[in-house]
Amino acid sequence: MLLTLVIVYLLVTIAIGLIAAKRVKSSADFAIAGRRLPLFMIVTTTFATWFGSETVLGIPAKFVNGGLNSVVEDPFGAGTCLILVGLFFAGKLYRMTLLTISDYYRERYGRTVEVVCSLIIMLSYLGWVSAQVTALGLVFNVLSAGSISIPVGMVIGVVSILAYTLFGGMWSVAVTDFIQMIILVAGLSVITVFAADMAGGADKVVNLALSRDLFKFWPEPSFKDMVFFFAAAITMMLGSIPQQDVFQRVMSANSPTAATRGPVIGGICYILFAFVPMFLVASALLIMPEQTAMLLKDDPQKVLPTLVLEKMPFVMQVLFFGALLSAIKSSASATLLAPSVTFVENIWRQFNPRISDKKELKTMRITVLVFSALVLIYAIAMQGTPIYEMVSGAYQVTLVGAFVPLVFGLYWKRASTQGAIFSIILGVLTWVLFMVTPAGEEFPAQLAGVLAALVGMLAGSLGPQSIANQQASHHTLVGLR
Repeated sequence: MLLTLVIVYLLVTIAIGLIAAKRVKSSADFAIAGRRLPLFMIVTTTFATWFGSETVLGIPAKFVNGGLNSVVEDPFGAGTCLILVGLFFAGKLYRMTLLTISDYYRERYGRTVEVVCSLIIMLSYLGWVSAQVTALGLVFNVLSAGSISIPVGMVIGVVSILAYTLFGGMWSVAVTDFIQMIILVAGLSVITVFAADMAGGADKVVNLALSRDLFKFWPEPSFKDMVFFFAAAITMMLGSIPQQDVFQRVMSANSPTAATRGPVIGGICYILFAFVPMFLVASALLIMPEQTAMLLKDDPQKVLPTLVLEKMPFVMQVLFFGALLSAIKSSASATLLAPSVTFVENIWRQFNPRISDKKELKTMRITVLVFSALVLIYAIAMQGTPIYEMVSGAYQVTLVGAFVPLVFGLYWKRASTQGAIFSIILGVLTWVLFMVTPAGEEFPAQLAGVLAALVGMLAGSLGPQSIANQQASHHTLVGLR
């Protein structure tokens, strides 16, 4: 019965997404909803995109094992990213009326940087979307008591998301995000009240967390612990900024006010509401202590689904899995769309510069389909990797390769094409070096990479210019400074 209701829910969201798809008349409608989304929809779509499988399943598993210290990357870093985007990036980027974040790299630094940064951004989405696909497979596996294998569940989940994203693009994503966020917030709120009652009161859950030192946030006062803590914090905080899914939400706004305030409000809401799944897992320690202890050893991501399925009434089960699917689908749909739009706009156009808008729209849809297949293959191959780790790894590559050129391009007039190229090369090579050698065990690879990227930008921009600086030819960007 529960599985049937879940399938009905998937069909309803597909229908809503297809209805929204009728608004898509051009590639701009498909990519950024024609820049017509009001503030409340920017808030809901930023919140819903961030509130994915790792928030409901991954973060609580990390929290109950290591406390707040272990989840500094997400939700704290991830939520702060949205706030920083609203405060320092949204206004400048919105006024440029670009279709993708990679368009900025082309306008500021030229074609080479555009293509390289596009590839970096697209690569980063494999881990993020795969985490959502993995969670979908896990949901169907749990609901069917194992009769649906995780890989088959992944296929079902991807097809359900693809059904409306393929046709409606950003319009379908935004409308379904709005509805799914309502279901998510309402469902998890009701379940939290019910779980607190089952545990003997919210105060007992909080006291248990205090007794286990789960609210400890800051690391031990040693250099190694502090530097790894800082590196974890900036991975999503800064690495998520040069991302197409964030940029799409900014550019989809119907006004500069919506573009700047939407991400800030969405980020604050995300950080606050991410505590709800953490509270639920902590309550599981009281409601089913022995079973929770076993699950924490074997697969911590199954604690919440098991708690709901075995200890809560049917209505709560419907609410939970409706909320969980809402979280996963909202994140997955957005992150299937973003790299596909980037590929068509910033890589495919290199070979087809005179493509018509109708053909471009068709190409975007084909790319969504192809990228979905690649993600599915990758997710099946990575089966067994913790969801939180898949998301974490996804943003390291954009942190070391794309973040520094974006920030310096917006806020430093002397940033040059040569500086951007040096930054990308040094950042990525240093990151890879630390990842594959023992050096990464002593100093975090992503922090080493971003520091090297910073050195590359300064050295390349201030040193002799062997690569033509294209800044002067782009009067619009210069004028914005």
